[in-house]
Amino acid sequence: MAHTRQEQKAQTRQALLDTALRLLEDRSLDSLGLREITREVGIVPTAFYRHFPDVASLGVALVEQCLGGLRAAVRSVRDGMADSDAVIGRSLEVLRSQLHERREHFRFIARERHGGVAPVRRAIREQLDLSAAELATDLLTHRLPHAARLDRWQPEDLRMLAELIVNHMVLTAAMLLEVPAGDRAAEADVLDLAERQLRLIALGSRHWPGP
Repeated sequence: MAHTRQEQKAQTRQALLDTALRLLEDRSLDSLGLREITREVGIVPTAFYRHFPDVASLGVALVEQCLGGLRAAVRSVRDGMADSDAVIGRSLEVLRSQLHERREHFRFIARERHGGVAPVRRAIREQLDLSAAELATDLLTHRLPHAARLDRWQPEDLRMLAELIVNHMVLTAAMLLEVPAGDRAAEADVLDLAERQLRLIALGSRHWPGP
């Protein structure tokens, strides 16, 4: 019975997330009320607090679902691959796939990254910072190809490179969101340009002056 209650609680929590995301299709989070969400889900407003302390916390959970999942998926690409072009291409394919699966999540993040709900802005920044920190670690520990010289970089330069790559992925996601659904040719153009730009970044990093 306890297991069933836990499953029901998890289902209700996910229903709150899914409903909020649907209601936020063309709105900002600060315009969404708790009662509107619970009315759509079919629960009393007080039941909301069994899952989230407030609407901002629900927004943070949406960020973690989307960017946390993307972060783990992209990092897994870097394990066991021996060619930098392959890493770049596969990472962009993962981004494309994740965006197709979570398009409304990414639209939510694009709107809220500079929006009016401070905890959500902070959560987005923290997820991007985590992505950059993990990438910097992988560069330093040679988990990426052509990274053998990077252990001689200054830490701030290594972090700068990681942040440049992460910011480029964010920009690519924003460009993909502007592509009309089903326009595969336009999507391919965006991904081709992104791949060439990332290859240029990788090439340039090999010639960055060391200490």
